[in-house]
Amino acid sequence: MTAQPVILAQTRAGVRTLTLNRPDRLNAANDALLLTLTEELRLADADPAVRVVVITGAGRGFCAGQDLGDVSGRDMTFTEHLRATYNPLIRAIRGLSKPVITAVNGVAAGAGASLALSGDIRLWAGSASLIEVFSNIALVPDSGSTWFLPRLVGYHRAFELMALAGRVGAQDGLRLGLCEHVYPDERFADEVQAYAERLAARPANALKLTKQALNFALTTTLDQALDREAELQQLAGDHWEHEEGVRAFKEKRAPEFVREG
Repeated sequence: MTAQPVILAQTRAGVRTLTLNRPDRLNAANDALLLTLTEELRLADADPAVRVVVITGAGRGFCAGQDLGDVSGRDMTFTEHLRATYNPLIRAIRGLSKPVITAVNGVAAGAGASLALSGDIRLWAGSASLIEVFSNIALVPDSGSTWFLPRLVGYHRAFELMALAGRVGAQDGLRLGLCEHVYPDERFADEVQAYAERLAARPANALKLTKQALNFALTTTLDQALDREAELQQLAGDHWEHEEGVRAFKEKRAPEFVREG
């Protein structure tokens, strides 16, 4: 019997959907899944036909975190494992030149929670939930959770969620700012695709530069952010998208930011 791929990749209308495909394990991550997902992100970044990337899960879970059976008995330290697998993945998502949507279709636990929070846009199904489960096995949140979560909910709420490993359901996730939208399970895949296609129709170069500006501003001073904005604005203004946007405004029509070829 041929083994199923750990990542399913599909492109439609400029949207590359990468599906974690270990549904029998709630898409718990092993090395193959993490390394393949990182490579698929690299390929998507290099493909001019791809304007938006969606990361989601097969079956009823998004990602249950690390598959502990995959690392049991391995001659590798925690530090070595993170630096070889999860850290490159999170860096690839945050450094991608295209918007990344994390479409959380079920439970996102442990490192799966970190993955869920790493997207530029986070869309949740009604049955989705997030659990910073690390403390249940006396470990420290990793894969970016200590960076993402307090920036979304503040230090104290982040510490409570991490210390007590409380489950956050979809509506609470929306209230806390852990996701931008919640959709009913039965419409989730269609709603995610429709949202991604709307994003894919936006000016790709401008969104790439916007992502760069936001990533820079998160860890710098106001003066440095102002200087960086000025530099990036010049790059945006010199691009054909800006000319098209101004022309469309003057002609009172919708701009066309997608060009073939």
